[in-house]
Amino acid sequence: MRHFQTVNVSASAFFLNGEINCPTIRPSMWRRRDLDCLAEPAALLSAADAIRTRRSIRAFTDQPVSRDMVTRILDLAARAPSGSNIQPWKVYVITGKARTDLSGALIAADMASDGVIHEEEYTYYPTQWRDPYLSRRRKVGWDLYGALGIEKGDKDRMGAQLRRNYLFFGAPIGLFFTLERELNLGSWVDMGMFMENVMVAARGFGLDTCPQQAFCKYHAIIRRHLDIPDGEILVSGMALGHADGDAPENRFETERAPAAEFAQFKGF
Repeated sequence: MRHFQTVNVSASAFFLNGEINCPTIRPSMWRRRDLDCLAEPAALLSAADAIRTRRSIRAFTDQPVSRDMVTRILDLAARAPSGSNIQPWKVYVITGKARTDLSGALIAADMASDGVIHEEEYTYYPTQWRDPYLSRRRKVGWDLYGALGIEKGDKDRMGAQLRRNYLFFGAPIGLFFTLERELNLGSWVDMGMFMENVMVAARGFGLDTCPQQAFCKYHAIIRRHLDIPDGEILVSGMALGHADGDAPENRFETERAPAAEFAQFKGF
């Protein structure tokens, strides 16, 4: 039996369906007590703490995450805004043998020398790099490699680290996010807000994530394993689980520019 599930989450499903014994509440009625139905109160972080402590984790423990917990995260994340409330996001959740089989196929494809070219279906990075984007990219790369003891020019170890993406960095849960192809750029904005909600909600429950666009190169393989229709485009993958606190790659923090560098204020 395959161990993955397609979830097309309604933005109001969590609060209206009552599937996990949550009360039916209107947004104007939300209080901290209404969130207590999502998890044990002690497990919840404030919104500020969840955002502040969200990091792209690159080493997870094998501690399992239940289907119920994943559903709670997705139901909560579906409160994300979307243009005219169209809620365009689709999610494929994978674990167990299905996850292991997919990882094996992806690593085999990445290491193959059969001449097959795998390309992502959309361009993620700039076609021409310039600062400040280039310097930021270089810094985070070398900070990661430095934490792992990988020296500049060590292509074998760099490649091995890249392939850890396809193992979900050891996380027990993988998520894949898709959109229907005919949807336009606005729906990609909606998807970004939904994915951020997934990551922040996971932190609220004491879990961690790593968004992984690296999967998109192998969309054809993923499509076959997860039965994703041709009418959907793979936007990103994501690892979900418990962070390995002893892993050196989880100990460095990426920098963020302060608001004074990217925001303009008028009329204050």
